[in-house]
Amino acid sequence: MRTDFVRIYKSVHTWTGILTGMALFIAFYAGALTVFKEPLARWIAPPGALQQIPLEQAPQLIARTLAAHPDSRRDFTLHLRQAEHLPAPMGWQTRPTEADDHDETAVRHFVATLDGNGEPQVQAHQPSALPHFIDVLHRVVGLPVDTDPNRWIMGIVAALYTLALVSGVVVLMPSLVKDFFALRLGRNLKRMWLDAHNVVGIVSLPFHLVMALTAVVFAYHNGIYALQDKLIHDGQWSTAFQRQQPAEGPQEKRDPSQMLPPLELVAKARAFAPGFTPSMLQYQQVTGPRAVVRVWGKDEAAVSPRARGGFLALDPYTGRVLSSDFLPGRQSTPNLFISSFFALHMAAFGGTPVQWMYFLLGLAGAWLFYSGNLLWVESRRCKQARDAATPPPQRRDARLMAAATVGVCLGCICGISLELVGGKWLYALSGGGNEATGLLYYSAFFAAIAWAFLAGAGRAAVHLLWLACALTLAIPLTSLTGALLPGSGLWAHGSPASLGVDLTALAGAACFALMARATQRRLSQGRQDSVWAPPTRQPGDAPGQGAENGSPV
Repeated sequence: MRTDFVRIYKSVHTWTGILTGMALFIAFYAGALTVFKEPLARWIAPPGALQQIPLEQAPQLIARTLAAHPDSRRDFTLHLRQAEHLPAPMGWQTRPTEADDHDETAVRHFVATLDGNGEPQVQAHQPSALPHFIDVLHRVVGLPVDTDPNRWIMGIVAALYTLALVSGVVVLMPSLVKDFFALRLGRNLKRMWLDAHNVVGIVSLPFHLVMALTAVVFAYHNGIYALQDKLIHDGQWSTAFQRQQPAEGPQEKRDPSQMLPPLELVAKARAFAPGFTPSMLQYQQVTGPRAVVRVWGKDEAAVSPRARGGFLALDPYTGRVLSSDFLPGRQSTPNLFISSFFALHMAAFGGTPVQWMYFLLGLAGAWLFYSGNLLWVESRRCKQARDAATPPPQRRDARLMAAATVGVCLGCICGISLELVGGKWLYALSGGGNEATGLLYYSAFFAAIAWAFLAGAGRAAVHLLWLACALTLAIPLTSLTGALLPGSGLWAHGSPASLGVDLTALAGAACFALMARATQRRLSQGRQDSVWAPPTRQPGDAPGQGAENGSPV
């Protein structure tokens, strides 16, 4: 390939990466955590106050709860397995009709079980907002609200991200074999970081292409769904995932006590799809003529249309199959095509091994964007050094980009760890804390950015990495406190899911400590004309700004 073409693609790769790198860091770091959204929900959930009941008593629970609470008839869920974040077997939500499907702020949650006398025991329940908040950060690249305009911004970022991937491959193609197998360790840290950046990028290229293309689809999915519904499904497909609305006109009332027992519905679903493992039943409009129960679950050998799996729609009174369009392994070709976008993006296939692979690839992707920005910063220094007889001062744009990269990326890490720990402590101290979830994250996030600009990228990187280490280490220490001092109000569930969160956080804290020590060495031993050098005041600098050494490149 001609050298001038390679230079053009290199410029495209550099500037698309610079424009999107920090937003993509947040999306990938938060996205890696959302792969294990349920374990996070289980870790932070307080111990349930209501007693669980065997599934054999579920018909009695359903009939008596619906009679006492008519608002639950429209849409309620029966969980088939116990978990820390499920305080009772039966639950439902009330949501204003005008609210967006992604808006969780106006939703009220209720749960129900049977007391010792067989009477329904109902209470309001507020699940932790933490898993949803992290998911929103991932979906809208760090913006605070999951709205259509913010998703469109995410779509633009994803489109630029795709362009950066393609141009990066073109740039690397002339020396692909030589550079792919080269990881040159030594005194030239910039070369070592560039080699590592190239290797990680090429190895994970299929994953990144999937993330980029599916993110564009998600950003503009409403228009895509409308077109697919009109051209393929004659206007019927879009109703499958919408909240069911009551039929117009007089309706024949049906008696919920006549519905088939949940265990029988589960047995029918398993007989219809032997590899399918049900996890919950979602009942809709059970007193009307269009009653349906969705048997949700997963089949690890098949593609699922959602992160929580897929469903088989049955008539709750007769057990007749109403639809298998969203059942893993039984989807039609058009539905499977759409479901594959969700499955490939959300690791909704292959079970736990694929989830761990996505988790590690997500963290590697976050490092890729962090290192890419810092390589650009260090490249500016190398270019200046070639053109000057003495080491020149760092350019202002390089210093500002280094500070912004350190502040945004490490601020995101600190913010998420703080909201995990803070959410649990706030609940222990005051019995609440959902309203502070976003406040904790954005306080740490913007404080980290401010400190990066005040102290300089190099010094701030050391401080923020140690802070990230401390806040992440506080996650398992909080669980340990709950286990050893239950009187403190904290709790430790001890389940494999919750223990996995603690062990992963412990490993993350160790990684941040190693990174902090390496950055400190670079700060004290690196070149004095690097952005990672200790800050020195330059003419025209504001207090706290200077030519600093802010990256381990």
